[in-house]
Amino acid sequence: MSLVTMLTCLTGITPNYAQAAPSTDTVQQLIKINDPSSELKVEINGSVVKLTGTITELESKQRIINTIAILPGVTDVVDNIQLHAMEPLSLAPLQHDAQQFWTKTLQYLPNLALGLAIFLVLFWLSHPLARLLIRPLTWVTQSELIRLVMQRSFSVLIILLGLYIFLRLAGLTQFAVAIISSTGVIGLILGFAFKDIAENFISSLLLSVQRPFKLGDVIAVEGHLGVVKKVTARATTLVDYDGNHIQIPNATIYKNVIKNLTANPRMRGHFVIGIGYDAGVRKAQDIAMEIMNAHHGVLADPEPQVLIKNLGSSTINLQVYFWVNAETHSVPKVASILMRMLVRAYEANEISMPDDARERIFPQGLQLVPSEHLHDDSLLSTKHITPQSTEQSIQQARQQQNKKAQQSMDEAHNGASDDISSDTDDIRQQAAQSRDPETGANII
Repeated sequence: MSLVTMLTCLTGITPNYAQAAPSTDTVQQLIKINDPSSELKVEINGSVVKLTGTITELESKQRIINTIAILPGVTDVVDNIQLHAMEPLSLAPLQHDAQQFWTKTLQYLPNLALGLAIFLVLFWLSHPLARLLIRPLTWVTQSELIRLVMQRSFSVLIILLGLYIFLRLAGLTQFAVAIISSTGVIGLILGFAFKDIAENFISSLLLSVQRPFKLGDVIAVEGHLGVVKKVTARATTLVDYDGNHIQIPNATIYKNVIKNLTANPRMRGHFVIGIGYDAGVRKAQDIAMEIMNAHHGVLADPEPQVLIKNLGSSTINLQVYFWVNAETHSVPKVASILMRMLVRAYEANEISMPDDARERIFPQGLQLVPSEHLHDDSLLSTKHITPQSTEQSIQQARQQQNKKAQQSMDEAHNGASDDISSDTDDIRQQAAQSRDPETGANII
């Protein structure tokens, strides 16, 4: 009303000469100010303004007409506005939609039933059909993992085919195409989200194809040594010689060095023993070779070796090499027995094994005693030395030497009955009897 009053005042002071009619935009703005919900069309012919359309309230209609009528340059307003009162809330449109939906449902019901039946049949036959399709793959590879992956892939494709047929018969062709086309995008997203899982899975496929080891093998990977207990799509389980279960991701195994200790049952052991510089090196080597050749745990082919490793400060260090069958014998046990027998044999043959040279420092110095003070004592000590006592000492030395030789022979004889069996079989039995730390089927 304030706008109307302002326009009235303006028209009252306006001179009576002819003025230009208002523009269409100006009239539209005035209409929106008075009734924003109205939908009116404006036509201006000279000084005549024609209004057409519908409006919901009579007061808004009168206010719009009066506002336009007092505009400068407007002589007449043609009223073609129709009142269209708001209808009360009705459920008729909803009922109409429900009737159309029921009609279409009855129309597509046979197709829906057929599509659902086809989907269920393909879903039920997905696993048998997949096993049938991958049967020629057994001629190419014996890997259980590859067969499992291909079987599941074919099963998923068969199920997606059944879903597509169901949606197509239900009249949802565009939705069916969207489902099929989105599987690639979903796979790409899942690939980025589960990168580590996918990496381990692909590594398990490669390990299954290349087969650098098998179940029960003793391998060393990343500083871990143990028997292979299980290989799944995610990790490889080792049982070390302390009885611990170690799970290593397949990607780590595939990208690092794999040391298979069971692929070749022959394994070389070695140890170092030092002899004095006054001993015969050739004799010491021959004694070591005789002991190793006589021991049943040492293989004759490859033959053992005794080499000079280096010259120490007080000893000549001999490097002893020997080969054992790691499947039946333990390398550390055989090395322990050989070292024990070798020490006894060197003692019996008077081959010295001195300690390392040491330097002793006396900060306070040493008190020296002149030899004159020891002369009487030495005379007293030599007074009791007789040829008979000398002969007795020689006999005692020979008896001790014979005793050491006999001990050496006993050691060699008893060494044949020592336990040198391999611990690998014990670890395999423990792995078979232990709880499975991870679910999932073996792939190797």
